[in-house]
Amino acid sequence: MSNIQYKMLINGELVSGDKSFPVVNPATEEVIADVPQVTAEQITQVISSSKAGFATWSKMSLAKRAELIFAYADILEKHKEEIVDILIAETGKPADNAEYDFDMLTTCLRFFVEEAKRLDQPVLGDPDGRFLNYIMRQPLGVAVGYLAWNFPLLNVGYKLGPALAAGCSAIIKPSQVTPLASLRVAELSVEAGIPAGVINMITSNDYDVTNPLLTSKDVSLFTMIGSTRAGVNAMKTACTNIKHFSVELGGNAPVVVYDDADIKRAATDIVNLKFANTGQVCVSPNRCLVHESVYDEFVAYAKAHAEGITLAAGRAEGHLMGPLVNDKERQRVLGLVNASVEQGATVALGGNAVDKKGFYMEPTILTNVTLDMPITTDEIFGPVLPIVKYTDADDVIALANDNEYGLSAYVYTTNLQRGLQAAEQIQAGSVCINEVHYSVHLPHGGLKQSGVGKDCSQYSLEEYMTLKRVSVLVND
Repeated sequence: MSNIQYKMLINGELVSGDKSFPVVNPATEEVIADVPQVTAEQITQVISSSKAGFATWSKMSLAKRAELIFAYADILEKHKEEIVDILIAETGKPADNAEYDFDMLTTCLRFFVEEAKRLDQPVLGDPDGRFLNYIMRQPLGVAVGYLAWNFPLLNVGYKLGPALAAGCSAIIKPSQVTPLASLRVAELSVEAGIPAGVINMITSNDYDVTNPLLTSKDVSLFTMIGSTRAGVNAMKTACTNIKHFSVELGGNAPVVVYDDADIKRAATDIVNLKFANTGQVCVSPNRCLVHESVYDEFVAYAKAHAEGITLAAGRAEGHLMGPLVNDKERQRVLGLVNASVEQGATVALGGNAVDKKGFYMEPTILTNVTLDMPITTDEIFGPVLPIVKYTDADDVIALANDNEYGLSAYVYTTNLQRGLQAAEQIQAGSVCINEVHYSVHLPHGGLKQSGVGKDCSQYSLEEYMTLKRVSVLVND
């Protein structure tokens, strides 16, 4: 893979830069490629070409755009095995996770085209009977997307899908840690016939160079997936003029397990989500609140299920968990564990780095956890499940809400009223009752410090379009 020359896509051309930076395989700790460091001059070209690309793409009929987008998805699928191999190498993902990551990209491309065909543009009544009032939806403009490293291609799909379907042009900056599969995906858009400037993809680890993407008056929407701190900083930088924002940021998802829950099912479900992608998931369970009467049973089931995890990347056999993305992240997560243990938490499983090549860490379960420990106050973004005991004296919904984040939450109960009340009262962008459930047709986004706007669903598509009211005088 190190022999492959990865290039940026700028104005329909594959280009390098004066400098480059390395990409490391987290499972082997080896440099697998170097990618270009975009220059200031190239950023200027990216903005101007995106503006021109928007002029072309937005005037094209949806039927014609759909033809090109579907062709693009088909071409991507012809290269699926190659792209999945790249994903595995740059992320350390198990193969099934990498395939899911890839499949979400093509799913998003096709889904948003179909949503655009069904876009509602209603007629509004006129009390005086004089005007015909109606809503128009038109492409917003140039969209800039800064993406996270945990699901590189899913994240591309979340932004590129609605942008292309809406008629916008897109400037995508994948994470500097995992840019390789994204660059290959951008390259294949040329083969599909997507016009020059409609998709620009650049790589950089220097925000001073890329900041004009945020401040330019030619950019209509800034969207990102990342941490709250990074989102706040980017939005501050971008507030040099008026633009739209859609940012999916940090999470600290609570789990509420009531005393009447199906405990084995709850434990299995939460362990599967917690250790998926090594816990590097924005909606990963972060604070697991379990009623004291079922606490020991839940811990036993969770521990037994997590003990069946095998540490490996790629196409190995079994219930796999890969490495963390780098050693810096691993040391950060281990620091949260150690600080919480010093404050009284108990390690029921794991808790250590693994003495082998790669940035592996044992699947970890902590018990006797309190909500003031670092492992629950901070977003973990790693393979650690903290289990907190609560009693009837506690207001468990208040405990679930006592956090600055509000992205996702999970509730387990067999009491319908209790489940519906929890769904109403928990402050989160999504609440799953009795099973983890995400899909491209369901809106995904947060409340509080977890961001603004939505990914997935028709609600995401609307963020890439104007809402224009038109009134036509019919009767004097």
